[in-house]
Amino acid sequence: MARNWSRAEVEAAVQDYLDMLRFQLAGETFNKSERNRRLRERLDDRSRQAVEYKHANISAILDALGLDYIDGYKPRGNVQSLLRDVVQERIPPVLDFLRRDVAAPQSPLAVDDVLGIRVDPPKPDLTAREARPEFVVSTGSRGSVNYVQQEAMNQSLGDAGEALIVTYERTRLERAGKDHLARNVEQVSKTQGDHVGYDIHSYEESGRDRCVEVKTTRYGKRTPFYMSAGELRFSKAHSNVYQLYRVFEFRKQPKLFTLPGDVAGHVVLQVVNYRAHF
Repeated sequence: MARNWSRAEVEAAVQDYLDMLRFQLAGETFNKSERNRRLRERLDDRSRQAVEYKHANISAILDALGLDYIDGYKPRGNVQSLLRDVVQERIPPVLDFLRRDVAAPQSPLAVDDVLGIRVDPPKPDLTAREARPEFVVSTGSRGSVNYVQQEAMNQSLGDAGEALIVTYERTRLERAGKDHLARNVEQVSKTQGDHVGYDIHSYEESGRDRCVEVKTTRYGKRTPFYMSAGELRFSKAHSNVYQLYRVFEFRKQPKLFTLPGDVAGHVVLQVVNYRAHF
């Protein structure tokens, strides 16, 4: 029969996890295997697998809060109630970090090989979705933070991401020998406003239109993003020319994946608010 974790063990595991999470959010590297080994030295004869499972439980709690979790520790259910309590106690510093980080100004980035930033999109994580726990963790007097929403309001970050994609599109067309198309790539979010349903008017090599919506985050590949009703409608109505460009890890070495056509065909959409009127 599995032994319950003591409060001291849970506190050590949670603090270790949250320290790693702050490194990940700040774009800093760390060694999960080495940290696992060092953490086990402070525990009561726990195996490497037991620590990994506990960390996956912590991921489930953070996922329920709408927060990022550590890459490689997919959320797993069957969460110890004591673990939820300790996460509630220890999470305020992470929320404070996010409040500052999402609002920080972002300068444009120059990338040596801009076409080399493209990677494959993430695969659906059905296991994590099914394991999402049905509870909400209160974070006390400091409240919680919707970092995805607040980051989406960071205009300097959005502008920097769009500037990178303008360069990406012009370079893509120039490399294909389509300089006349590259010269006509237009950042319509600036020239026409943010009401047209996309950000950048570009072209396929054939000369056909490519309408690009850019969503930029400083965080990881699986970080959620917001779509307006107008953006969703445009992606469906113009699915033959529409592409969503998801720019992530936008600190020093940004990466990119693309979702062509109707966005609803690639992601799970969740209604997050309603308009009430009389």
